[in-house]
Amino acid sequence: MNEIIPQELVLIQQAILYCGVDEAGAGPLCGDVVAAAVILDPENPIAGLNDSKKLTEKKREALFPEIKEKALAFCIARASVEEIDEINILHARMLAMTRAVNGLTMAPQHALIDGNRLPLNLCCDATPIVKGDALVAAIAAASVLAKVQRDHEMVKLDALYPQYGLAQHKGYPTKAHIAALNEHGPVDIYRKTFGPVKALL
Repeated sequence: MNEIIPQELVLIQQAILYCGVDEAGAGPLCGDVVAAAVILDPENPIAGLNDSKKLTEKKREALFPEIKEKALAFCIARASVEEIDEINILHARMLAMTRAVNGLTMAPQHALIDGNRLPLNLCCDATPIVKGDALVAAIAAASVLAKVQRDHEMVKLDALYPQYGLAQHKGYPTKAHIAALNEHGPVDIYRKTFGPVKALL
């Protein structure tokens, strides 16, 4: 990830403090949607950053503490299962990203948001970047923090609800997960408005 995209270059040239923002967990049937915002330190680069989906689990786990240690600031935030059911997953994703940006201990002047939509009520100006997690290092860092944090939470939920196999599929609607859900029925960690869950209620 050495190529600097035009939007990022403008911010760098103008010496604007910016953060990268991404989320994880839109597709799973259970658990919160998790977002992260990261302000990287240009004096302390992190090697190997990329879209979290393109990294191995081992690489993501190695980057997770390194990003936290080297970033100028980071914030991991969420929208709950209840909020997902109340306002739908799209708006919940946006809400989680707003909370991540506004929760940074160092206020950014601009936010580069992965995707083609902008969250509401951000504390700064923002630009959406399609496939930003593969183009902007700060967004890639945010994608890693969000993904690993959510995966860790799924492993903890697996210990409470071992019948669903959450540690393996992380809540995504795999064939094994659907079979387990059909056998045991949903508990309160499940998103009631999602089709496979809704069908069982």
